[in-house]
Amino acid sequence: MNGGASSTLPAWATWADPHELGPYTVGIEEEVMLLDQLTWALAHRIDSVLPRLPRGKTASFTAETHGSALEIQTGVHAHIGEAMEELEALRTELDSTLRPLSMRAASAGTHPFAVWQEIVVSAGERYQFVYGSMRELARREPTFGLHVHVGVPDAEAAIHAGNRLRIHIPLLLALSVNSPFWQGRDTGLASARTPLFQAFPRVGIPRAFSDYAEYAESVDVLIRCDAVPEPTFLWWDVRPQPRFGTVEVRIMDAQTTLADTAGLAALVQSIVRLEVESGAQTFDGGIPAEVLSENRFLAARDGMDAELIDPALGERIPARGMLDELLIECRPHAEALGCVEQLETVSRLADKTGARRQLELSRSLGSLPRLVAVLADDFLAAS
Repeated sequence: MNGGASSTLPAWATWADPHELGPYTVGIEEEVMLLDQLTWALAHRIDSVLPRLPRGKTASFTAETHGSALEIQTGVHAHIGEAMEELEALRTELDSTLRPLSMRAASAGTHPFAVWQEIVVSAGERYQFVYGSMRELARREPTFGLHVHVGVPDAEAAIHAGNRLRIHIPLLLALSVNSPFWQGRDTGLASARTPLFQAFPRVGIPRAFSDYAEYAESVDVLIRCDAVPEPTFLWWDVRPQPRFGTVEVRIMDAQTTLADTAGLAALVQSIVRLEVESGAQTFDGGIPAEVLSENRFLAARDGMDAELIDPALGERIPARGMLDELLIECRPHAEALGCVEQLETVSRLADKTGARRQLELSRSLGSLPRLVAVLADDFLAAS
């Protein structure tokens, strides 16, 4: 067992060998919506789309729980720029496949006017298991997230990074908010996706773990008791991924443009390097769980306008100020990782998040279907 992990750990917890590209590799997964080009409603046609994709039978494109959702997955890359080149190619490939079917794709945290009565659960074994487990919860309106994997040297480094990333989860959410609409209504939330997904079990910010063995036992008891079939059914905001040798950050809303995805991925990659390289990998409960939970809600509600609780200061401080400080800390790590250019776009995203842009567009266009049409056009936009 590499990474210093005990040989008594279950087989699923075996930490993958370090990637040949070295530490802090990056991989990106984004959940995207399939659309009917005539109505701009969700198109529940994943089973007809996947066979038509040139790479539809590979890991590049996979089905999701709902028949109107698809996940795009890049390979493993040393640099954000390379990952984004692949993601752009995959988005283009998907768009080219959909257009002859009178379909389009778009990326945002929720579809603005979908309603649960129209939702179809995918036919795959995993998704039917989800339906059997969640019952009608699985038929709620689909949500769409951005997941970023960052390679770490070993299992204990992953636990240390995961513990520390818990503190950053609310700020990453505030920056990525891109789902103000639900069932055709302005929810008043910057990320309606966050409370919608919260209806599922095993979600949210996980507790801190003292070491990898404690994490593995906490998950394995659920597997041994047949509560879940395997560890990816724990949909935490941040989690270790032993089979990939990564820490996976899952809190973020899916982003409409490639540039916004690149900025968030660069920030996550830089934070992971910052936390792993910053010092001793010891247990750190960090900010109290109650504060993290409240900050997560404030971020989902207000986005970058949120004022988040700082328990050390005993007051709430603007998310924008927290981001400015974090970007200063991350800059040297971005330089080492070669993602300074992408990291610099984060400030622009903070000034106008996806949620704010959707709200402005909906007011100027006067129609949510027209808004979805713009989201689809921006699916291939560079910025």
